[in-house]
Amino acid sequence: MASRSSASILGLASGELPEIPQTPIALPRVIAASGIISDENCSNDGDSDSSSSVIRERKILVANMLPLNARRDTENGKWCFSLDQDSLLLQLKDGFPPETEVIYVGSLKVEIEASEQEEVAQTLLDQFKCVPTFLPHDIQKKFYHGFCKQQLWPLFHYMLPMCPDHGDRFERQLWQAYVSANKLFADTIMEVVNPEDDYIWIHDYHLMVLPTFLRKRYHRVKLGFFLHSPFPSSEIYRTLPVRDEILKGLLNSDLIGFHTFDYARHFLSCCSRMLGLDYESKRGHIGLDYFGRTVYIKILPVGIHMGRLESVLNLPSTFDKVKEIQDKFKGKKLILGVDDMDIFKGISLKLLAFEHLLQQHEQLQGKLVLVQIVNPARSSGKDVQEAKREMYSTATRINEVYGCLDYEPVILIDRPVARYEKTAYYAMAECCIVNAVRDGMNLVPYKYVVCRQGSHAMDNAIGTPKDSPRTSMLVVSEFIGCSPSLSGAIRVNPWDIESVAEALNLAITMSDSEKQLRHEKHYRYVSSHDVAYWARSFLQDLERACKDHYSKRCWGIGLGLGFRVIALSPSFRKLSIDHIVSSYRLTNRRAIFLDYDGTVVPQSSIIKTPSPEVIRVLNALSNDPKNTVFIVSGRGRTSLGEWLDPCESLGIAAEHGYFLRWNNSSDWESLAADLDWKEIVEPIMKLYTEATDGSNIERKESALVWHHQEADPDFGSCQAKELLDHLENVVANEPAVVKRGQHIVEVKPQGVTKGVVAEKVLQKMVSSGKAPDFVMCIGDDRSDEDMFESILSNVSGPSLPTAPEIFACTVGQKPSKAKYYLDDTVDVLRLLKGLVTASTPKARNTAEFQVAFDSIFG
Repeated sequence: MASRSSASILGLASGELPEIPQTPIALPRVIAASGIISDENCSNDGDSDSSSSVIRERKILVANMLPLNARRDTENGKWCFSLDQDSLLLQLKDGFPPETEVIYVGSLKVEIEASEQEEVAQTLLDQFKCVPTFLPHDIQKKFYHGFCKQQLWPLFHYMLPMCPDHGDRFERQLWQAYVSANKLFADTIMEVVNPEDDYIWIHDYHLMVLPTFLRKRYHRVKLGFFLHSPFPSSEIYRTLPVRDEILKGLLNSDLIGFHTFDYARHFLSCCSRMLGLDYESKRGHIGLDYFGRTVYIKILPVGIHMGRLESVLNLPSTFDKVKEIQDKFKGKKLILGVDDMDIFKGISLKLLAFEHLLQQHEQLQGKLVLVQIVNPARSSGKDVQEAKREMYSTATRINEVYGCLDYEPVILIDRPVARYEKTAYYAMAECCIVNAVRDGMNLVPYKYVVCRQGSHAMDNAIGTPKDSPRTSMLVVSEFIGCSPSLSGAIRVNPWDIESVAEALNLAITMSDSEKQLRHEKHYRYVSSHDVAYWARSFLQDLERACKDHYSKRCWGIGLGLGFRVIALSPSFRKLSIDHIVSSYRLTNRRAIFLDYDGTVVPQSSIIKTPSPEVIRVLNALSNDPKNTVFIVSGRGRTSLGEWLDPCESLGIAAEHGYFLRWNNSSDWESLAADLDWKEIVEPIMKLYTEATDGSNIERKESALVWHHQEADPDFGSCQAKELLDHLENVVANEPAVVKRGQHIVEVKPQGVTKGVVAEKVLQKMVSSGKAPDFVMCIGDDRSDEDMFESILSNVSGPSLPTAPEIFACTVGQKPSKAKYYLDDTVDVLRLLKGLVTASTPKARNTAEFQVAFDSIFG
């Protein structure tokens, strides 16, 4: 399928988009053997990705910012770049095999003039394996400072723009800039990727629709995404006007990673509520079935770079700072906080809890100091300024009430703090508190634990006995990502000031032996689950998620940001009407099985009675003496009998085959089955119906069906699982089976399936000497899969003298046992009309043909 132009994609981001400039420069070409850049501008579609030999395994890491620091040389005015050793993007390379080649794609922290971009791009590629995406100034501003920081960031941290004073309302222009920026990132990646071999790993909420652009160009691209922020609950997320576009963008990945199960659960709930997708655990891995592709969900908190932190810990400047802190706070206990200047970090709540602690425990006054390091704000706005004013106001009040000439209870360090200085404070603090009201991960507790472990060099420098016990205490908010992994920490609700105060008191008064046990437990986890472990684990799962890429055929469907890829069996293809009509004409004993709802009548239709057109077509097919035609449905016999009464020769199998009628003049046959179990099952279903608003019971003659389509999606699904387990236990010794379908739980007699109907009809045709030479079966749901399977197994058995032509066809492109598909009921009706036309005796001329056609279809 040929890709549409980028303009058509962006045009569907709702509204007119700003004009997106083409890539201003041609990226430098390099040796093709390394798989970096092809000399040709690839225009192939997703099913024919170009191939090239690759010497080394490659990973392409994509983030908003490259792991680089940049400055202008004051003497020659040239740009100078250096690697940012603190960048997670750079550190995670430690988790890859040594031979892995890593390419970084991202934007720069500085704006590069158009005339300098080509030279800068060449330099970055040659020296750092970095490929820059140059965003125009206007797009960069609206994309990052606008949509990312003013709309996504607050929303993902549970802040709704209830009024203009608190959070910015959704603006279509900012969203368009976000889409434009993601498209420019995609253009850059397409310049460097070898789509058959490279793995692409996208990071964070800045690039959530980027997977759509890449998947549209390369259907089998190997694509992972990791979200480093929280993912909000569906009640919060659903307020975003472009919620579906972002969800579908993420679902174009093969693997989506989250720090905690809560974040993953919220994402899955959004997919269920807004897109109607179900998920299940597959051998320990959570997977979403998305149009034949399995999108896997990874839950793995990121770690720290142990080597980087330990190297800073052993710097002479760190030793000097530790001695300085020892002297300055001699006889006092330090509580440490390290936070960005952010409205979600809860700094003011922390100060209020510390104030309450001093108020309630007078003996701590003069002996306890809270050192709060404030990192520079990553965003600006009145909310940040208000939070800063409140922080200073609270700190000033505490110091005025509880301080004295040689004692300041709260010390705010509101300036850029060197890494060695932070490390020194970590090493000397009795307790570290992270009191954020919402945070993606927050690695401050991990860093604190490693620094409290210390090193031999530091012990020698500051005179600590070599075998002295290591202790640390953590007070962490239950709303941050690292909280679940720190089982020895004291977890708090940051809004409960009194409880946070008591947690701090417990932390500083706890016995050293218990502090040591908690510290050892934390250190074992942090040191073994570092950033390399995180990267290695994610890539292993990404490789697993992509291993079946070439075992299926792929189709791209949908326009714009609603684009997705359907992955199906290589033999699965659309049923050609010409092909089946040709086979139909050459055969004389035909068996035709048709489902009702979703096959000859649209599933979404409120009116379930067949249209006059459907009646005419079914009547014409069943009146052909060469045909045995059956409607096979889960509906009751009364409804089907009334609706299809005009079709005198049509066979009907109702309630999945429990009732069967060979034609209009014959009596209904029913299976001999014990239905006493209905008296046990119905009261249980009633209990679940009363407890589940929106659910109801459908009572059939042979079965009971519990529907939850109108219930809350999450609760209905949860109740359905529970009801399934409950009923399976209850009817374990009864002649009944419990089945779960789409929004239903059904209990029916054993041995009643659509597959049994097909088998019975085919056997009767064989026994009457009319073994079929043509079998067609069309259906749209799970129950029809039994029919497909039964037909395929029966025609290959010894009961049929010769194998007939088989056309098993599902409605809709989806995984199926059928070999063919049709798009919808309109396609099904068009096919049946074609068969009717073929059944009509050949007209001698066009006029006779038209008369014959009109006599059938009016």
